[in-house]
Amino acid sequence: MMLHRDMGRWLFLATGLLALGGCASAVIGGGAAVGVTAAQERSIGNAVDDIGIKLEINHLLLQKDQVLFTNVSVDVVEGRVLLTGDVALPEHRVEAARLAWQAEGVREVLNELQVDDRSTVMDIAKDVWITTQLRTEMIADLEIRDINYTVETVNGIIYLIGIARDDGELRRVTSRARNIRGVRKVISHVRLRDDPRRNS
Repeated sequence: MMLHRDMGRWLFLATGLLALGGCASAVIGGGAAVGVTAAQERSIGNAVDDIGIKLEINHLLLQKDQVLFTNVSVDVVEGRVLLTGDVALPEHRVEAARLAWQAEGVREVLNELQVDDRSTVMDIAKDVWITTQLRTEMIADLEIRDINYTVETVNGIIYLIGIARDDGELRRVTSRARNIRGVRKVISHVRLRDDPRRNS
């Protein structure tokens, strides 16, 4: 049974569709949001571009198939798109990646979609708990700048994307992730702040 993993995506899309017409910066609106973005390792310009990419991909997914939109989570960091969630068929996994590449500004697509239609409400609740637990630990750890990381959990597998200040910080994040009860595996797509690929 396929279940909705990200109810907030509907609100995100509804409030941000105008960004597809070139108004992506309006989605950020407000000094607080700009302040949060400024605290990140990525630039404000990149953050705005990433929001636009995410909006466009979600729009493409919804246009193609409501079920696909419902079960695919999209995260974007500096043009790198991470797809997570679970889909019923291998061809759905391929189609989601194809649609992601259509969005303007995409530099890379990291397709971590699982082909598995057996997720239950309990499975999703466990994943939400794992993500919340890791987020809480990262916020409490003064040696981790949690704002630079995105965390997704699907069927006990934690996926990380973002920008680490250094290798030590990244090791702390992955170590905390692995030690959370119920975690089966940790997959990191995080890049270091000084990684030359960020400017390529």
